[in-house]
This record gives sequence, structure tokens and C-alpha cells, in this order.
Amino acid sequence: QVRLVESGGGLVRAGGSLRLSCAASGRTFSNNAMGWFRQTPGKEREFVASKRWSDTYYADAVKGRFTISRDNAKNIVYLEMNSLKPEDTAVYYCAAETSGRYNSGKYYMLGTYDYWGQGTQVTVSS
Repeated sequence: QVRLVESGGGLVRAGGSLRLSCAASGRTFSNNAMGWFRQTPGKEREFVASKRWSDTYYADAVKGRFTISRDNAKNIVYLEMNSLKPEDTAVYYCAAETSGRYNSGKYYMLGTYDYWGQGTQVTVSS
């Protein structure tokens, strides 16, 4: 059974940093895309970042502040978040793709991903 478990969320002041982790189990994803999305109440879940091999993508809102990285030996994906803003407050979800849909280039779409974690809350105070 595949599981994705996020950790590292919390409360931080604006300008601060957090590092989220997502540990995968049940299979390896070293040759598959993994990504991060976020969601606030009443809004759709939105793309944050994704990575497969050397290909990395970021949402414009986080570009230059967030960094996605992977430790394939440990089957973990990270999201380093710096210069946090109150508008970064959200539940952050880890996702993994195995179906091949990532090859379409639609890395930003929810439907591209096959597995999801339960989410971790990030709150940035002003």
C-alpha cells in the first residue's frame, strides 16, 4: 500500500522559513514525478512545485523563495520555504505520479498525480 506522509508544518512569522518533508512508502518514486500543492479554505488546491529527475517547476507565487528537492535513496521529497508570507498560509499536500500523465507537461494539474498525502498545515503570521 502506497502512503505519503507529510511533516514539518507549523506556525512561523512572516519572513521566516520552514522545511516540509514527505516520506513515501509502499513503492519507490525515484523515476516518477513528485510535487507539492497547497489549499486554503474555500479555494481550489493549487500547484506549488514538482520535480522529476532534473526537471523542476514552480508556481510563480513561490519562485525564488521555495525549493523542492528529493532524496531518492530515502524516498523523501522536501519543500524548503523561505521568506514566507501570510498568503503562503495553507495546508500543504505532497503528491506522486506513476501513471505517465506527467509526460503531458501538465505538471500543475491535480489530475496528473496518482497519490496524495494527508496534508500539513503551514500558518504564517504577519
